[in-house]
Amino acid sequence: MQRHSGTWKANQLWVGGSGDAEVRTLLHLARDEGATDVHILAGSPVFARIDGELLPLSAEILTASLAKHLACALIGERQQVVLEELLDVDVMCVDTDGQRYRVNVGYANGTIGAVIRLLPRTPIPLEELHLPPIVEEMTHRGKGLVLVTGSTSQGKTTTMASMIDSINRHSRKHIVTIEDPIEYLHPRGQSLIRQRELGRDTKSFAAGLRAALRQDPDVILIGEMRDYDTIDIALRAAASGVLVISTLHIVAVERMMDRLLAYALPGRENLIRTMTSEVLQCVIHQELLPTVDGGKRVACEILTGTRAVRNTLKSGTDSGLRTALLSGRDTGMVTMETSLDSLLAEGVITETVRDDVMKNYAAIT
Repeated sequence: MQRHSGTWKANQLWVGGSGDAEVRTLLHLARDEGATDVHILAGSPVFARIDGELLPLSAEILTASLAKHLACALIGERQQVVLEELLDVDVMCVDTDGQRYRVNVGYANGTIGAVIRLLPRTPIPLEELHLPPIVEEMTHRGKGLVLVTGSTSQGKTTTMASMIDSINRHSRKHIVTIEDPIEYLHPRGQSLIRQRELGRDTKSFAAGLRAALRQDPDVILIGEMRDYDTIDIALRAAASGVLVISTLHIVAVERMMDRLLAYALPGRENLIRTMTSEVLQCVIHQELLPTVDGGKRVACEILTGTRAVRNTLKSGTDSGLRTALLSGRDTGMVTMETSLDSLLAEGVITETVRDDVMKNYAAIT
């Protein structure tokens, strides 16, 4: 696809136009170029992330007033009040074509800008993510905790949405999601799905989770495990017979308990460790990589909740998780090295991409 860097004339569109129309034109152009994100920042052209690189999408440098004008066209009056109070606001936008966008509007260097994530219209079928078979198997589990982990922008939300989509297409379950914000709308399928958005449908992850436990759930999706109450209630839900799926921001599976315990109240660390060891079904640790054809594919490490893993977690010898990974192939475990080598053998990624990821792993594991 030929890129048209510099073809979007910001000043021309702004004069005599409405911010909403301009942003719609901008986003349509970005989507045509295969962009994943659009950056609006005063003192800079509009940039788009295409094939993993930030490339200019406009010729002109945005003034502070124009950047504000474009960014604020994406939010309503209520969100503008929140922006002035908190200096940041997150919203979901849907255009007239039904395309969805996750938007952060906030201040930088005293001026207002935005970062816009372009989202697929519907969840990607799980089989199209080319994840190990154990991931699909996890969608059939009746209880326990499944964590999708990785650093920012590694496709964690996409994987969770695809897992929920698979459950929805194949099982008659009651699914409750608590998200901030809702990124994928799930169409009607075999399951009954309640999607709740933070700030609109519930006050917090913890509050939404407490309510979900009174709503006869089979599956609960939590956008992120990021505070003690959410973690505590999620673990109790997983122990009570609910399948809980959530994300955790970590750089390697060995860091899982460190991150969970960082949120624990004083004196509750052992409780969180014990409960996690009892309910953990699977950790899917992801790296979203550029492919040779300009697309994206996930390389992943899979840790399953075997007896050895549970004992390792309970005893506090988290470094032993690497040993469990290396010896757990028969139980569906996959190391990052194995995943990368498979992608390389398929001709999906380059050797340089493979080696760069492995260098990072050597430094953190």
